[in-house]
Amino acid sequence: MKKYYKPSIFVLCTIPFLFIFYKILFSKLGPEPVKEITHFTGEWTLIFICLTLSMSPLKRFTKLSIWISFRRILGLFIFFYATLHLLTYIGLDYRFDWNPIFDDVIKKKYVFIGFAAWLLMVPLAITSSQKMIKLLRNNWKKIHRLIYVIAIFGSFHYIWLSKTIFFKPLIYFIIIVVLLLLRIKTNKKEINYG
Repeated sequence: MKKYYKPSIFVLCTIPFLFIFYKILFSKLGPEPVKEITHFTGEWTLIFICLTLSMSPLKRFTKLSIWISFRRILGLFIFFYATLHLLTYIGLDYRFDWNPIFDDVIKKKYVFIGFAAWLLMVPLAITSSQKMIKLLRNNWKKIHRLIYVIAIFGSFHYIWLSKTIFFKPLIYFIIIVVLLLLRIKTNKKEINYG
């Protein structure tokens, strides 16, 4: 039965993408389609960050190690949805006009911290394979602790983006802080081989 867990998680993780693809295909994105895609992919990035961070606490509370095996898939989907979010911004919103994009990165703090979060995801995605885990050994664990910084950056990106409505971004921030605090309490000797 366990051999079906990971494929099932993978299929579930693709549902948000299929949903937004359906809305694009049938022109159901509303009056501001680019904004809808940007917010949708950004929010699902945060959701997958929360899901990834919850795996270690779930292992501790349930005494089941199966949760840890889902972390790699969830982590890769963080990168997938974050990349879609970034590509929507630079491709659909700015049509790869690099001057205003660089201007935004420098002048707008929510763009800067969002871009920084994506850059930090790159080494995590590159080193996510079992081969890289064996190659890097303890350094792999150090690299993948960047997820904590990425989580904080992602929550601030959402808070700073939301100029008037802070409730929803703050909920994500609180969830992330709680999950990070729970993660601190997990056994430091745990082998994070996801």
